[in-house]
Amino acid sequence: MRRTLACLLLFLASSAARAGLYYSGETFADLPSQWRGFLLDQRQLRTIAVKPTGSASPSPMRVRYEAEAARLTKLTKERKLTADEAADLGAIYVRLGEVAKALEVLGPAQREHASHFRLAANLGTAWQMHGDLGQAAAALQQAVRLAPGKYQKAEELHLALVRKRAREARGTTDLDDLFGVQYVGPTGKYEPGRLAEAQRKKLPDGAVALTQQLALWLPADPRLLWQLAELANAHGDVTTAAAMLHGCVIEFSMRDADLRAHRLAVRAAADERAKTPPDKAEHDKHAIVFKPRSSRPLVVEVSLPAIDPKGVNNLPWAVLADTRLGRTFNPSFPRYLKELDGKQVSLQGFMQPLEGDLDCNTFMFIENPIGCWYCEMPEMTGIVLVELPEGKTFTYTRKSLRITGKLKLNGTDPENFLFIVSDAKATTE
Repeated sequence: MRRTLACLLLFLASSAARAGLYYSGETFADLPSQWRGFLLDQRQLRTIAVKPTGSASPSPMRVRYEAEAARLTKLTKERKLTADEAADLGAIYVRLGEVAKALEVLGPAQREHASHFRLAANLGTAWQMHGDLGQAAAALQQAVRLAPGKYQKAEELHLALVRKRAREARGTTDLDDLFGVQYVGPTGKYEPGRLAEAQRKKLPDGAVALTQQLALWLPADPRLLWQLAELANAHGDVTTAAAMLHGCVIEFSMRDADLRAHRLAVRAAADERAKTPPDKAEHDKHAIVFKPRSSRPLVVEVSLPAIDPKGVNNLPWAVLADTRLGRTFNPSFPRYLKELDGKQVSLQGFMQPLEGDLDCNTFMFIENPIGCWYCEMPEMTGIVLVELPEGKTFTYTRKSLRITGKLKLNGTDPENFLFIVSDAKATTE
């Protein structure tokens, strides 16, 4: 018996249901997404273009994209690609960071199929990634003309972004003026968690959703991450804003003076808020209500095989992510996961030591490697505690691992991990 579970998954990227970069093998949930889930998925998009060095393993996402690129490239030797296939191959090359190859595919295909929307949109993004903003604007202008109505605003914002940057001086790193809004508080100065009423009125209702889309097509663009941080701050979420600004400075090495000043301000506010929550009535006067439409932006249907009570069962991360937590812990595990409780399971992922010791008997296990634990920490439903047999250790590695052991679900102790794999065996993939 096979079951199908619609789950949120880290491993898939942009969508054929979205503008900017289209690949028919990908699906998005409705945007905006909750901040934590968005940041986790956006980082996964960045990993596709990262070629492993040293002992590191490529991300599972990159492996999938490389395999699909190889399949479509092989197909070109047998016959000419259709417009849809060419759009897919170009999008995959963009994600892999092989922009020259993307242009070689998308340019001729778009000239041959001048009214194909996905080809025009993908070509515009490829030219932008290549650094030719003039060519990017020309292709995106065509994409705007061809865009179905519900994608019109997203295409227009992408074109506006490219045109603004084309007019900038080389090396500009300040905040993009996407919405004509100054992110200042009621005093006219930058204030953590507050936005002046006049500026609130300028901010369109879909600002977060549209900017999240831009940042999902262009996940390595730090100025879009800064824009999202300011939007999170405008909605009163100083903790999320602090995490994103931290990523701009630490991961992307941004040096803009305003960015660094904002980072210090929201970090201090986030630390203070952790000690003393703000007065709700006062907070609500100056913050915009954020209403996410999904918990994660990336969605896929996962086929689950029948459970083997005596054998080893492959455990997809998406099943773990489908666990729901109440305000007072009280987890609600999906039925399939509850049936795996106490049985042997196997899952692929990456080590994260609990402390500084690199020879671990116990360690956290996550789906994908992360760069900064502070700004990219997975949700509770994305962490598994691995316990090796007594006396056994495993030396920390950046390589992908396969963990096999007995699954235990924790539904009562909020101080412990939700998922524990005990008496585990770890092997490199």
